[in-house]
Amino acid sequence: MIDPELKYCPKCNDEYRAEIEVCAECGVALLSGSDMLAAVNRANERRDSRAGEIGPGEDIVAIHKGQLNEIRAMERELQAENIGYLITGEESSCKKGCCPSTFYLQVRRQDAPDAFAIVQAHIERTTALNHHDLSNCDAVFNPEARQATCPACGFEFQTSTTTCPDCGLCFG
Repeated sequence: MIDPELKYCPKCNDEYRAEIEVCAECGVALLSGSDMLAAVNRANERRDSRAGEIGPGEDIVAIHKGQLNEIRAMERELQAENIGYLITGEESSCKKGCCPSTFYLQVRRQDAPDAFAIVQAHIERTTALNHHDLSNCDAVFNPEARQATCPACGFEFQTSTTTCPDCGLCFG
């Protein structure tokens, strides 16, 4: 139940007192209860307007590629939003059962932005990426440089070693 006198986080739905401006968990600006209620109503209308199951000849796009168990875990969330989807196998699988098959999660083109947001939120939630410092992800180990920054943990170390002394990530 949304109280118009309180504030809410549009990302995690946490509830706050009226004088609080920013979500402590997500760091995003809070919405008033009235604005949150309007956003929920718009989302419900959007969900109810979707066609559900995909029929033959519809314009579909792939929004995720992965293992079947990973894609199956997203099904319930897509169903809750009335987003029709197809799970299709990759043609290049060896079909002998020894190689893990890769699958595509496909949705209607018009549902793709909402479905992609659901998939991204699922990945962030299940991998806990939203709770990690990703600021060093673009760091590159250059053996010719004197120092390197580990992309996994951010530790700076001499390049005379090819293993991060802090987390053990190997670069060689």
